[in-house]
Amino acid sequence: MITRRLILAGAAALAFTSSAFAEDWKTKYPELTFAVVPAENASGVTERWAPFVSYLSKELGVKVTLRIANDYAAVIEGQRAGNIHIASYGSASFARARLTGVKTDAFANDINADGSTGYYSVFFVKANSAYKSIDQLKGKNLGLVDPNSTSGNNVPRFELDKMGIHDAEGYFSKVVFTGSHENAMLALSQGTVDVAANQWTSDDDSTLAQMLTKGMLKNADGSAMKKDDFRIIHKSAPIINGPYAYNSELPEDAKAAIAKAFFDAPTKDKAAFDRLSDGQKKGFHPATTKDWDGTIELIKFVDALRKKKAS
Repeated sequence: MITRRLILAGAAALAFTSSAFAEDWKTKYPELTFAVVPAENASGVTERWAPFVSYLSKELGVKVTLRIANDYAAVIEGQRAGNIHIASYGSASFARARLTGVKTDAFANDINADGSTGYYSVFFVKANSAYKSIDQLKGKNLGLVDPNSTSGNNVPRFELDKMGIHDAEGYFSKVVFTGSHENAMLALSQGTVDVAANQWTSDDDSTLAQMLTKGMLKNADGSAMKKDDFRIIHKSAPIINGPYAYNSELPEDAKAAIAKAFFDAPTKDKAAFDRLSDGQKKGFHPATTKDWDGTIELIKFVDALRKKKAS
């Protein structure tokens, strides 16, 4: 006979089992490492991300440690080794990770202030220069970001190829990797390069906008530069915002908890989210790994260009 006592005992046992299951992944992963690649200087990255990482620690019930990677390659190899559990990727670096067998799965990307989930790769020049188009820059210096940067290398090379410039190093006098989006704009402002590739969503949402807000770009006389001191001479087709991705081998309940924490962040800890996004984003959009299949094709194209040049 099924009695009330048996029903209550069964419910208690089920609750205990569910609780034990939920705690199991935390026992195996008492600490999670979250890696980001700086688009700005290291101290700025820490200030931007620290409140959000603290929020994640609280929500997940395990310590989440922020790792500021030197470059995208470090994130790729860290996830390959299993030392990085959550990562903020650019679209191209995520595609590169997948192409090279890294077990990583996308679960979210940023929602822009206007509700879109994409951005552009652009070529900037200084507004007081004579340059109005790429064909006026032959023999000049080009500033790129990182070999695995979407807007700072891969898409720019794709765009140049569409213009008939199949060998950037042969077309420009010098092509330099500056190491970050901020450094590319600094190089342009200081005259080290004549044109710089960078990311741009809108006039108010870009690396340039962030740097101008922080007063990081100066004229030769020390005065602050303004938006009108720069000019975009080429803009790519829209690029999907880069993903946040977790290690594929994490337990499913851990993955679900991480994703939920991200999606809840704008309401559960608005201050941390606003600090992270500088008010330029409105939340996180659910994403899947397949959303970057098109970017994988782009990376294959750029790789083919590189091989063709080497042969």
